[in-house]
Amino acid sequence: MLETISQFWGQYGGLLLEGTRDTLIMVFISTLFAYVIGLPLGVLLSITQPHGIWPHKWLNRILGWIINVGRSLPFIILMIAIMPFTKALVGTKIGVPGAIVPLVVSAAPFIARMVETSLAEVDAGVVEAAQSMGASNLQIVWKVYLPEAVPSLILGASISIITLLGYTAIAGAVGAGGLGDLAVRYGYQRRVTSMMVVTVIFIIILVQVIQSVFSWLSTKLDKRLR
Repeated sequence: MLETISQFWGQYGGLLLEGTRDTLIMVFISTLFAYVIGLPLGVLLSITQPHGIWPHKWLNRILGWIINVGRSLPFIILMIAIMPFTKALVGTKIGVPGAIVPLVVSAAPFIARMVETSLAEVDAGVVEAAQSMGASNLQIVWKVYLPEAVPSLILGASISIITLLGYTAIAGAVGAGGLGDLAVRYGYQRRVTSMMVVTVIFIIILVQVIQSVFSWLSTKLDKRLR
């Protein structure tokens, strides 16, 4: 058994480490850029609601419609549909750079809704207190909404990262690299069953680690539990 594992690792260990590295690069870079887009959108969705601190019915509806359209597109279809845009932006349709663009486009609307949900959990009394003290809308967002919603935002980030981790496996089916690519090329096309099993185990471990770390961090920063 140990000899078989040693032989497998000797043959495929380098590929697995490279695939894991590529997967993590795709996930965390795309998450970063998706939050650059999704966080402001989520804040706008929240504050422009009828009961928000800056109500704008039509702006809220337009943003909601755009985000709903973005969330409704299956990732594999979106990835293929925007390939010309991806190539124009990063110079390639494949590999890690070619996967990051569709990952960002797909994740940003999802993150916007996650942020909107997190901000909705903020106690309205805290917001009203800030307004009574003359705080501007921008001050309320930066000093009330976002700080108060940190634990929920962190849990939302873990869900977003894990969702993107699943998307990278799909992207691997069309040449994006990472663990998904190894599962398709070796586990499916070349019938190396052990490679399929190991890539699945690697992905499960990544999910467990990400969820555990973010859950711990959320609990640590939750003022209600102190």
